[in-house]
Amino acid sequence: MYKILFFILILLPVRLYSQSANLTVNRDYYHLIERYEIMSGKFSETFHTHVKPIQRIRLGGFIDSLHHSFYDELNERDKFNLRYLANDNWEWTTTEQNESKKPLLKYIYRKKSDFLHVDKDDFDLHINPVLYLSGGKESDSDVSTYINTRGLDIRGSISERLGFYSFLSTTQAVYPKYVRAWTAQHGVVPNEGYWKKFGDNGVDYFTARGYISFELVKKYINAQFGFDQSFTGSGHRSFILSDFSPGYTYLRFNTKIWRINYSNLFAQTYADQFFSGTGSNDGKYPKKFLASHHLSINITDNFNLGFFESVVIGDSTERFDIAYLNPIIFYRALEHQGGSSENVIVGADAKWNIGRSVSLYGQFVLDEFFLKEIRAGDGWWANKFAGQLGLKYINAMGIDNLDVQLEYNVARPYMHAHQNIYTNYAHYRQPLGHALGGNFREVVGILRYQPLNRLFLTAQLNIASYGDDETPENNWGKEVMKSYETRMQDYGNKIGQGVETNLTYGDMVITYMWKHNLFFDLRGVFRNLDSELEERTNKTSYFSASMRWNISRKIHDF
Repeated sequence: MYKILFFILILLPVRLYSQSANLTVNRDYYHLIERYEIMSGKFSETFHTHVKPIQRIRLGGFIDSLHHSFYDELNERDKFNLRYLANDNWEWTTTEQNESKKPLLKYIYRKKSDFLHVDKDDFDLHINPVLYLSGGKESDSDVSTYINTRGLDIRGSISERLGFYSFLSTTQAVYPKYVRAWTAQHGVVPNEGYWKKFGDNGVDYFTARGYISFELVKKYINAQFGFDQSFTGSGHRSFILSDFSPGYTYLRFNTKIWRINYSNLFAQTYADQFFSGTGSNDGKYPKKFLASHHLSINITDNFNLGFFESVVIGDSTERFDIAYLNPIIFYRALEHQGGSSENVIVGADAKWNIGRSVSLYGQFVLDEFFLKEIRAGDGWWANKFAGQLGLKYINAMGIDNLDVQLEYNVARPYMHAHQNIYTNYAHYRQPLGHALGGNFREVVGILRYQPLNRLFLTAQLNIASYGDDETPENNWGKEVMKSYETRMQDYGNKIGQGVETNLTYGDMVITYMWKHNLFFDLRGVFRNLDSELEERTNKTSYFSASMRWNISRKIHDF
């Protein structure tokens, strides 16, 4: 991967242009951005919201445009939210109100949003502490749950030409019983990388993300190299690329011209990780590669259509075919031309914002299919596809700051699975797409209400049905890490086959933002897993209280 980076960089022009760090993928934060895009009546001219992460400099321009267009029409809560976004990206806006009246020791919190900052003509630096302290209790265990995360968040730029970002944290945590069971089954902590056992029931892991960023063509083409996550889609879930798996080493180009956004992602991922009962094992983990193109076009001011193509490349030799670096070629054509057995995934997504209050969105993804077999309707195993339909309703039923989201996801058996670990759509033993893998139907409902400037109420309900495997040797199509060559049958496959399982997940959170990016949460979670196999049936509820400082909520909704 590093040789590839060097090869590309020597071909780039020497001159670089003003750029910035990204906004971390955070569902609550991005909801605010999408809320005001919907309310504005037209898409942003500086970014496409379903291609995440978004650069801070581009969000700054969008915030300024909102102030000039309809800021005076907003209620006090929405004005507060826009001030929050402006202050959080103050170096890129003209509308921030971020000066602290009483800085600590003259240097600490001179700006409301930054613990420490340096703002010079040729150097910009922001340093913020990260803290996540949470304690809770669950009903089906006498084990107390907790999260203890400490770290630093650093971003900045040099001469407005080279941007940089780094996030470093260490965590010790005891998660609820169902998360502990998931870790024991899959050998990894959900959303995280290398880990070790901590105490009798806890886990200990270190999280590191970072990258450098630069503009190749002013305002139009941005390039980044680093280690982080991405998310493609407008929904709570994504079949194209989600943030369920941990970060990976990547090289990304994003081109934004006129109504078009074109992103290219080249990533080195891990085909597997070795583990035991005490955590991840030391050693060299087998690697594979992901190359992905996503083309997004604003057909009108409020209707967007996108197309994507991804390929997972690899084998036991960890080879990479340099032909896949071509940013515009169709991977399926290349696969046939070279006689390759790589895993190519194609699809489309769309978004339609209606009447400044509603947004409809969706995805359709093809992993493999054969039209003759689809017409036959015999449930051929390799007709693998998935779909998503969703709706966001802003200021629902005329109630200010009440936002509703409904989403339906469905995936055929063996979706995103492939011949082996080197070509499946997974990274570090975790799906790169939907958290449930394949062979399921799911409905997600999210309600968000902001009754006061600093008070946020969030309720989420997931209802899913899927077919599970009776034994580790079975393969009915849910687990992405299992080879589809171990499938149970060639024909007669249908969604939900295997051990019938129904999952209900409810999550209610009361959040109060005391200071900028300092949050206090009261949370209640209810989870009911009803399986044909009585020993797998499980019902649990747990309650927790948290303090979060410059970090997003952890969500384990699976």
